[in-house]
Amino acid sequence: MKPINELISSDTKYFSFTEPFETELGATLPSVEVAYRTWGTLSDTRDNVVLICHALTGSADADQWWCGLFAPGGGFDASRDFIICSNVLGSCYGTTGPLSRNPATGRHYGPDFPSITIRDMVHVQRHLLRHLGIERVKLVVGASLGGMQVLEWGALYPEVALALMPMGISGRHSAWCIAQSEAQRQAIMADALWKDGWYEEDAPPARGLGAARMMAMCTYRSFRNFEEKFGRQRQDDGTFKAVSYMHHQGKRLVERFDANTYITLTRAMDMHDLGRGRSGYEEAVCALIQPVEILSIDSDVLYPKSEQQELACLLPNSKILYLDEPYGHDAFLIDVERVSRMVRDFIDGVSLKG
Repeated sequence: MKPINELISSDTKYFSFTEPFETELGATLPSVEVAYRTWGTLSDTRDNVVLICHALTGSADADQWWCGLFAPGGGFDASRDFIICSNVLGSCYGTTGPLSRNPATGRHYGPDFPSITIRDMVHVQRHLLRHLGIERVKLVVGASLGGMQVLEWGALYPEVALALMPMGISGRHSAWCIAQSEAQRQAIMADALWKDGWYEEDAPPARGLGAARMMAMCTYRSFRNFEEKFGRQRQDDGTFKAVSYMHHQGKRLVERFDANTYITLTRAMDMHDLGRGRSGYEEAVCALIQPVEILSIDSDVLYPKSEQQELACLLPNSKILYLDEPYGHDAFLIDVERVSRMVRDFIDGVSLKG
């Protein structure tokens, strides 16, 4: 297993702001470091910025996990767009999070990392854009946890985020999603090797985190996808192929992710509610006047299309697009050709006036 810092791209840049960062829930981080990547060239008029927001276990390396969208004439075209993706606050790929050292103790924050929200993530991204001298973003785009950030960009910084493209997400986390996330967190905490918020030193592969990933994969895909991909097929040793796939996915996440980070980010997702602390849910959504294109995935069992349809009905300047695919929630990562066309068409149609 490679250390997580060895999985960070050599093209990653870092921005540090040393003034204290106050979280929405009242904690203080003495300083914050942000890992980010850029592609393309910022135009003289600074009007070609596209901001990508990544999902739960993603990173700033959008050209790796969403590689099908990076191409001439594609969703993200480095010859035309200045593309930015930063690792979110609370994650483990270079931005301040549970694996960072707490300056007060000299040790990793671990389970003592403060509770954060999606709004905290967006505020940190805004600090990064100020550092880069960017005051307007042509499009903010992302799926799942990334889609939550997209919507909060529209609510927190409407003068900066001029168009929004949330994918496979709702305006507030449902009880269904909260329950799924809690079950996954409990799988981590129930691991016999999990002590006081850490896996024991020199422990074998983290079974709890792997189990959490397996549970999540059952919601990232769909019944039809599993039937078509695996059915009741077995491997030569008699193991069901669906079982082997689950273990493979769990092992891969254990090799590249951190359990405290998983807990921190899923709890932040549970807090997602555009109406929280504002004038109410419907009023908060109706206040987003930017052009919005919502991508809905017909087979998504985690964020069903009824939630995107609710958003589309409330948003005053929105359009809803559908992916009629059997892949489930992860379709935005799989049917990249169609998603790329949708993103490119929207970017090309966005006006920076106003």
